[in-house]
Amino acid sequence: MLTSLGLVLLLGMALGALAKRLNLPALVGMLIAGMILGPYALDLLSDSLLNISADLRQLALIIILTRAGLSLDVAALKRVGRPAVLMCFVPACFEILGMTLLAPRLLGVSTLDAAIMGAVVGAVSPAVIVPRMIRLSEEGWGMDRGIPQLILAGASVDDVFVIVMFTAFTGLASGGTGLTAGAVLGIPASILTGVAAGLLLGWLLAQWFGRVHMRDSVKVVILLSLAFLLVAAEDALEGIFPFSGLLAVMGAGVGLQKWRTVVAQRLSLKFSKLWVAAEVALFVLVGAAVDLRYALSAGVMAILAVLGALCFRAVGVLVCVSGAHFSGKEKLFCVLGYLPKATVQAAIGGVPLAMGLGCGQIVLTVAVIAILVTAPLGALAIDRSYSKLLTQRPPE
Repeated sequence: MLTSLGLVLLLGMALGALAKRLNLPALVGMLIAGMILGPYALDLLSDSLLNISADLRQLALIIILTRAGLSLDVAALKRVGRPAVLMCFVPACFEILGMTLLAPRLLGVSTLDAAIMGAVVGAVSPAVIVPRMIRLSEEGWGMDRGIPQLILAGASVDDVFVIVMFTAFTGLASGGTGLTAGAVLGIPASILTGVAAGLLLGWLLAQWFGRVHMRDSVKVVILLSLAFLLVAAEDALEGIFPFSGLLAVMGAGVGLQKWRTVVAQRLSLKFSKLWVAAEVALFVLVGAAVDLRYALSAGVMAILAVLGALCFRAVGVLVCVSGAHFSGKEKLFCVLGYLPKATVQAAIGGVPLAMGLGCGQIVLTVAVIAILVTAPLGALAIDRSYSKLLTQRPPE
């Protein structure tokens, strides 16, 4: 496994650097590195690494969401108001609806299968979006209107909503109870309990760090370990108590920032250094999960379904920000910022196939296409447009 890890990091960094030289997002090179090394090409990655690939991808997400919490400007998010709440679920609903309408006509699937497909592709990628929004926040882009905070927070909650919908639709397709009242009520409940638990942990850590002197490196280890336990708690409580571990992780960072700001700022710098390696591992392993044969077999219709559903998502974003005091350019940036998909699609795209559902193969194919199309193009759109669409406030 050590050889595989070495190949992942070295080739991922090399192709990431090459992509940047070509004025492309580094993640494009990292995804290509994963495709090259993965089981569907050169097959140079050991089974032991591939078996824990999902855990490693989750570890990378925990790192970036913790950093997001430590740097989230809650005051700016409050100023945004209503759009911040709507962005958590409205764009995803529009995209699921779009796929439900388009996929039966373009791909010949049933309405329920199309809804499952929509739930798979409906989630945005925190791993693509969060680091970019953090960078824009640090440089002051769009901060007068709280736009990076709006996209950052909305993208994190969006995933919780979509995964619950995906679970409900697949349950319905497999003969289960599907979208019950309990499942619907579980969405806001998991968000509230996750945020509350995270804020409580952040407050407790703020008190502890204020009374006990320790190095920042030790604080990082403690915070990271507790974040692992929060995510594990979500799995342990599944079916018993609604709880979002990833939102709790982000909430812990927000709480620590609120009650121990100076410490949070220092720890955010530490986590940014951890992200250097975690980002490479994340996107290379996402690339390794991509089977290009599925994408090639799907043809133009699957690509049209993904792009068409994205148009519905864009309308959903515009609905969220309508009435807000955003300029036309700022609204356009919000649309572009909500395009990239990668991590959630890699995580759940193969689940229907593993469950033995008839739509499993086509759902996996569309998930692969969503990653290949939206991850690089969405990242490129954000990187190229922010300086033209947003105004910059010098960082304080």
